[in-house]
Amino acid sequence: MTYGLVAEIVAETLHRGGPRQVGAVLAGSGDRYAHLASDGDLPWWRVVNAAGSPPAHHLTEALDALRAEGCPLSRDGRRVDLRRAVWFPDQT
Repeated sequence: MTYGLVAEIVAETLHRGGPRQVGAVLAGSGDRYAHLASDGDLPWWRVVNAAGSPPAHHLTEALDALRAEGCPLSRDGRRVDLRRAVWFPDQT
């Protein structure tokens, strides 16, 4: 899932969105966003930028976790292949 998709979901749910709300949701900020994550433990490594890149400061850890889950990556192994891996909340 990309940061942009998270922002869209937050906007639909809270009727407002943007970088601060996305950051707050991914940081798991307390009860305010608890309804957006059922267990409160968000898999942050699954959220990437529009190019499929995990956060630079957690690149190795995120890519290791994605590989362990079998996530399709680019040929160089440094980005998520979004065409094959993108997830939308209404998908089962």
